[in-house]
Amino acid sequence: MAFERKKIGEILVEMGSIAPAEMRLVLDRQPLLSRRFGEAAIAEGLIGESVLAQALARQFGLEFIDLEQTPQPAELAEALPPELIVRFECVPVRQDANGLTVAIADPTRLRGLDDLEMLLDQRLEYMVAPKGQIAKLIERGQGSQQVLQEVSEDFKLQLVKETDKGEEVLSIEKLTDDSSPIIRLIDSTLFDALNKRASDIHIESSQEGVIIKYRVDGVLFRATEPLDSRFQGPIISRIKVMSELDIAERRIPQDGRFKVRMGGKSIDFRVSIMPSIHGEDAVIRILDKESIAKDLHGLTLDVLGIDEREKVRLRRMIREPYGMVLVTGPTGSGKTTTLYAAMTEIFNEQEKLITIEDPVEYQLKGVVQIPVNEKKGLTFARGLRSILRHDPDKIMVGEIRDPETAQIAVQSALTGHLVFTTVHANNVFDVLGRFLHMGIDPYNFVSCLNCVLAQRLLRKICIHCKQPVVYSRETLEESGLDGARYEHHPFFMGAGCRECNGQGYHGRTAIVELLDLTDDLREMILNKTPIGRLKEAARVAGTLFLRESAVNKLLAGVTTIEEINRVTFVEKVSLS
Repeated sequence: MAFERKKIGEILVEMGSIAPAEMRLVLDRQPLLSRRFGEAAIAEGLIGESVLAQALARQFGLEFIDLEQTPQPAELAEALPPELIVRFECVPVRQDANGLTVAIADPTRLRGLDDLEMLLDQRLEYMVAPKGQIAKLIERGQGSQQVLQEVSEDFKLQLVKETDKGEEVLSIEKLTDDSSPIIRLIDSTLFDALNKRASDIHIESSQEGVIIKYRVDGVLFRATEPLDSRFQGPIISRIKVMSELDIAERRIPQDGRFKVRMGGKSIDFRVSIMPSIHGEDAVIRILDKESIAKDLHGLTLDVLGIDEREKVRLRRMIREPYGMVLVTGPTGSGKTTTLYAAMTEIFNEQEKLITIEDPVEYQLKGVVQIPVNEKKGLTFARGLRSILRHDPDKIMVGEIRDPETAQIAVQSALTGHLVFTTVHANNVFDVLGRFLHMGIDPYNFVSCLNCVLAQRLLRKICIHCKQPVVYSRETLEESGLDGARYEHHPFFMGAGCRECNGQGYHGRTAIVELLDLTDDLREMILNKTPIGRLKEAARVAGTLFLRESAVNKLLAGVTTIEEINRVTFVEKVSLS
């Protein structure tokens, strides 16, 4: 007598996920929906994908796995060829003495998976995972990366084949005649970079050949093996064509931009071409406005990761009626995002907020935003003058780059406006020097300044592969920590998994040092007090410096010693 499996509806009732009456409702609706029972139950909103996967696992006597809670070792990425992953809709979970274990969403296809065992010539074990989780892993962890790998492999294979046979060298004309491989390479690079959450793509010419790198969470890593240097010209030419730049000009830097429609959304790319000793290099900045909008949805200071103590102090200062709030840090340290968060918190219908930015990265509801257009003569200084005639209450200046803009911003803060702005400097005290070197009157500057916020971004340990780590006393003391005190403190690191591209980090959090300009500090600055004494006075006034903020993140298990040493100077820290 053939073994008869329990029906999925009965199992869901046994699990308590649906009521008997709901099971009958789904059975009645099933013919109209033309779907299987589980899919129909999801469509009716009675269960989620995870519950269905658990029920299917029980039905087929398999184990359920939640891929979001299970680290995916980076070395498993090569366990299955990409075309088989896509074809059989499965992802490898672990490899051990019993064979390879893969996660599947639909155990009813087990017979079809026999073909996979034959193709791999090894025994397979199966687990059931939610369908959406598998699709996400295939898209992010395998598909896009493998497309890029295959395209670059095509290049290497073509080249090696021709070199071995001594055939003609590939020329630019020959590649231009048949440009589809170059177009495929650039398109797949853009697609892969977006899936990897990259902020920039670097295409570098070197002695090794053409190297493609991504900047993810502020750090560069290689996307593929180096391509032969003969492809450098066509790759840069293709990028120039997309950006409407001069293909013939190779001796001076060029800047451009292009827009790509991908997956139903428009993404802007800013391009910088720079001549180097090996040819031309390109850096493509990705401005995925819709992704930024999603990330900034409900943006407040709470989601930036700033210490609670500093957040309270900053909130008080951004609610002052007038003066200047100055945020400083290097490129890509999250200055603009912090200002967006501050303005989102203080926005109300009774006041007019106007910003001038280059470019406007994200549209803030209810705020008038002006993009700088230097080609048409709309500079920060000219735009800021016009803003002041537009009856604003609060103003944001994207960046102060020149004495004229600095002068107008200071005058605006002195005449009753609250001005938010950013400037490139290393710390809160360097800012003072920057402004004074621009010829700003010191008395006016310190009078208008409410606070200076210096900011950096630290990479967070990936939650999917987070594991404990032990640091030796020597390592702790080299990093400025009390070895005896913290030797047995629990520290963590990321092992590297698919979710974090093997990096061990996923996402970033802000660390800040906030200088509150008290009357005493203003007096000391005007009297040209040495930086050492200014720092001590700031500490007494409540300033927590960047290194101390970074160490707090380390002790909280958010990041690693290596990361805080990468971002901040090693110095002795005494935390209470």
